[in-house]
This record gives sequence, C-alpha cells and structure tokens, in this order.
Amino acid sequence: MTEVTETMLPGVGVRHEIVTASGQRIGVLVHHNGRRELLVYDEVDPDACSAVVNLDYDETRTLAELLGATRVSEEVHDILHDIDGQAIEWITVAADGVATGTTIGEGNYRSRTGASIVTVIRNENPVPAPGPDFRLEGGDLVVAVGSSSALRDLQALLEQRS
Repeated sequence: MTEVTETMLPGVGVRHEIVTASGQRIGVLVHHNGRRELLVYDEVDPDACSAVVNLDYDETRTLAELLGATRVSEEVHDILHDIDGQAIEWITVAADGVATGTTIGEGNYRSRTGASIVTVIRNENPVPAPGPDFRLEGGDLVVAVGSSSALRDLQALLEQRS
C-alpha cells in the first residue's frame, strides 16, 4: 500500500499526500469545515501546486466512488454486518419528504425502526450524535446503524415523499 503523509495545518485542516509510482506528488487538503481540495504538485517545484481542484461533499463522494471507494465501503458494510448483525447506512432525507422539518424525536425513528441515527451531515458539516431536538432538512445525509431490516425501514421513512 502507498504511504500517506499527513500534515496538520493549524487553523486550516489536514493535508494528506502520496507519491505515485511514477513520482508524481498529489494530495488532499481536508479543511476543518469538511471542504476538500485535490492538490497536484508541480514536478519542478515540490512546494508549488500546478493544479488545485475544489470539491464539495457530493463531488468528493463521486470522485471517491470513481477511484474505488465503493468497493471499500462495501467491504466495511460486510464487516459491520458480521458484527452482531449490525450494518451502517448513509441515507439522504428527501427534500419534499415527510421527515423534512421534523425533529429526530418527533420522528421517533429508533423506536419505530430499531436503527440509530449516529451522525447527520448537512452542507458538508457533520453533526455527530444529534439529539432528539435535532431538526432534519431535505438533503441531509443521515448516517445510521442497525440491522439490515431496521436500516431499510429507516430509509423508507426518510426517503418517503409527502
């Protein structure tokens, strides 16, 4: 596996860099707010970037999938599924859905489905362990843990259109 160098950048985030087999240096800068930049370093001046590509959350996920992250995600899913039948799922709240504008407590999702909402990602910003008063918005990405059937039930509720 290729070695990844991590550099903490105070007030900015973390820069991850690799050197490819052909000697090209590339990196990803993960800002504290979740924004990411893909960095391609100049071959002559190793401290200068020849290209910087700003990526939003959806673009980051799409690029990761193109690069094979789906395979990794599937393997993680299989591993989690083997741990006492638990799995993890990423569910997008429907913009015009019945869950939009309601709190987690009002939805009573854990009691109704058996799945736990462990994080909500809104506008690229994660909200870990949201409480019952956390109000869901259309487009929120919900990260949930539970059995496969519980996650299917939660997904049906969060994606249900009004």
